[in-house]
Amino acid sequence: MTDPSLNAEYDVVVIGAGPVGENVADRARAAGLSTAVVESELVGGECSYWACMPSKALLRPVVARADARRVPGLADSVRGPLDTAAVLAHRDAYASHWKDDGQVAWLEGIGADLHRGRGRLTGERTVLVTAPDGTEHRLTARHAVAVCTGSRAVVPDLPGIDGARPWTSREATSAKKVPGRLVIVGGGVVGVEMATVWQALGARVTMLVRGTGILPRMEPFAGELVARALTEAGADIRTGVSATSVRRTVPDGPVLVELDDGTSVEADEILFATGRAPRTDDLGLETVGLEPGSWLTVDDSCRVDGTTWLYAVGDVNHRALLTHQGKYQARVAGAAIAARATGAPARTGPWGAHAATADHAAVPQVVFTDPEAASVGLTLAEAERAGHRVRAVDQDLAAVAGAGLYAEGYRGRARMVVDLDREILLGVTFVGPGIGELLHSATVAVAGEVPIDRLWHAVPAYPTISEVWLRLLEAYRG
Repeated sequence: MTDPSLNAEYDVVVIGAGPVGENVADRARAAGLSTAVVESELVGGECSYWACMPSKALLRPVVARADARRVPGLADSVRGPLDTAAVLAHRDAYASHWKDDGQVAWLEGIGADLHRGRGRLTGERTVLVTAPDGTEHRLTARHAVAVCTGSRAVVPDLPGIDGARPWTSREATSAKKVPGRLVIVGGGVVGVEMATVWQALGARVTMLVRGTGILPRMEPFAGELVARALTEAGADIRTGVSATSVRRTVPDGPVLVELDDGTSVEADEILFATGRAPRTDDLGLETVGLEPGSWLTVDDSCRVDGTTWLYAVGDVNHRALLTHQGKYQARVAGAAIAARATGAPARTGPWGAHAATADHAAVPQVVFTDPEAASVGLTLAEAERAGHRVRAVDQDLAAVAGAGLYAEGYRGRARMVVDLDREILLGVTFVGPGIGELLHSATVAVAGEVPIDRLWHAVPAYPTISEVWLRLLEAYRG
């Protein structure tokens, strides 16, 4: 039953209270717009409870131990196993024990109204909220509705899948105990990060990768170096194979995975890290002429094509499925909504405050494995396919003094992709221990289109791993 006493009108209605929705709401409120936020689960979203925060909390002890084992004078003191209970407790704390009180307080602090329940469009600028008790109320937006519902893990429709109770990224980051044997289907970021965690905590990990290698969206050497390290740690990485069926014969028994090469593998748990789908299937898109379950196509201000009031921000627009990019888009969209609400023109040019141009040219990502892999912009293959005249410049990171000091036996590699016509960087990739913090310098160079001649004057401190920049520039100049 719809409760008319709960019906309300706002300047902006945000569906989804993850980091993206929170940032849209923050920008709208900062501009003086009344804002409602609708959330069906926990305020803080996937990142806070089942992705970024718990996964990185799990990975940090693993990577810190690996780094310590490569430092003379320290290595012998960290040869023992990780304290699994302490690692999982650390994870639980960073996931706020799956309670959202702190995030709710933050929303209240910015003056946004939180509506608990499932939000669904019922027409232009209207959202019907179904509360957990079944009560319905209607929210109307004077200026904009922002869809910030994110994405969900895709589990393939294989024979036996329902009874197998597979893990997705949610179960992998929130599991309460270490499985004895873990099969991971997929070789992307989630797959390799979870392989790193659970292998280090004592699981016997088997990775099933359909393609020729892991981390296929990065430079090939990134996947090669990470795969080498995972294999040395004990993981079994099988490439060129796909699961054809899964079955668990008893509820708490092992799961048997049949493969398309005629072999099989048995494990205690199976994780499918095989992609994401938009959470738009039960959003009422059909009431505004859009297809339920689809990714939403937007312009650079994140406004849905063909509309003047509907925005899709973060994963749902399929531009860059990363939390930091979604938050960036949210800042852009919130500013654009505020500008349009006052009748001001949105500034959507290449450097405009209302255009998410970084989604096209400068998307950074760190894979928190051992070694870390980080990239921004285009790979060499992507740049060539886009028609650029480019040159790749590579550098062995082990030859940099700072890397040798960082870790004995350091293994790593760096590459910059240079646009030869404009002499700017189109992409940069680093692989090696401790290189995640290098990435922002590369992001500034790519996003800012800093000329090579100018980069010569950005002097790296000695002796740091950042000196790889000097070596790359020297190699380019010959």
